[in-house]
Amino acid sequence: MPADAGQSSGTESSEVHHPMFASRTTLRASDIAVRAAIVALALATGYIHYTLGGLLFTLNAAGYAVAAVAMIVPLALAVRFRWVIRIGLMGYAATAIVMWAIQGPYYTTAYIAKAIEVALIVTLAVDFARHDGNPVALVRRELASFLSLVNGRGTAAAGAA
Repeated sequence: MPADAGQSSGTESSEVHHPMFASRTTLRASDIAVRAAIVALALATGYIHYTLGGLLFTLNAAGYAVAAVAMIVPLALAVRFRWVIRIGLMGYAATAIVMWAIQGPYYTTAYIAKAIEVALIVTLAVDFARHDGNPVALVRRELASFLSLVNGRGTAAAGAA
């Protein structure tokens, strides 16, 4: 590994950048507020599910807790694929709503949890639109990136043989 690997290229800063952690990005105050709302909503509905007891509700609560952490963790992989986390959390909340509608029970706390989950889905959609834009263009861009990576590896392996 070269002597300067992992360090920033500027002469003003001697900050070491580890590839596992994401480089600092500038977030506006509104970005931070939306992200905090997502985490708070995920933890709130997770807490409600946790207090209900039972394996299914406890696992649901654990899923919401993991998703909340994934929304704010500064690991490069999580930052790079934050859009997948957003879509996954939207699907997770939507699945919880649909399964509740099919299975019940229909009591006050359940309605509160479903309202929180709807608010979570809306907030995630806003965050997705602000940071990732058009979902179709995003998927096309990610597929093109993946295919160029795969094709690049295939030609490098063929050239080395």
